[in-house]
Amino acid sequence: MDWTLFFIFLLACAGAATTGAMFKPGEWYDSLEKPSWTPPNWAFPVVWTTLYICIAWGASRAAPLDDSGRAMAIFAVQIAFNTLWTPIFFGLHRMLGGLAIIGILWIAVAATLWEFLMLDLLAGLLFVPYLLWVSTAFALNLSVWRLNRRRPVTA
Repeated sequence: MDWTLFFIFLLACAGAATTGAMFKPGEWYDSLEKPSWTPPNWAFPVVWTTLYICIAWGASRAAPLDDSGRAMAIFAVQIAFNTLWTPIFFGLHRMLGGLAIIGILWIAVAATLWEFLMLDLLAGLLFVPYLLWVSTAFALNLSVWRLNRRRPVTA
């Protein structure tokens, strides 16, 4: 493994993770109606830490390979939309905006997974948990929006 590439991609993930530290769920999120299957709050940092390590590892395997340009461009899209979701949902309290962003994120993660699979089996497989988590997050965002769509925006 190219450790330099791994740490560069981990740094990109850390940039995305920083929005989670800047825009915490807080009182607003706690006051929302949520489905019974909502993961506990402690699960989010644990899962995201694990996912960011997998994301960086997968990207560091795919990046140096021939013909990885499209895969890395799509990777850039997914990390950008990953970074954008938290400030929109938790910062601005825009549940529907968050839903649109996470929908684009899901497509970008699925496309990155596919492109990585075409380059390197392990790189692609390292994105499977990420796609599963974003699928869960999309369903949660949709459910929270449906349960609370009549609430006024407070940010």
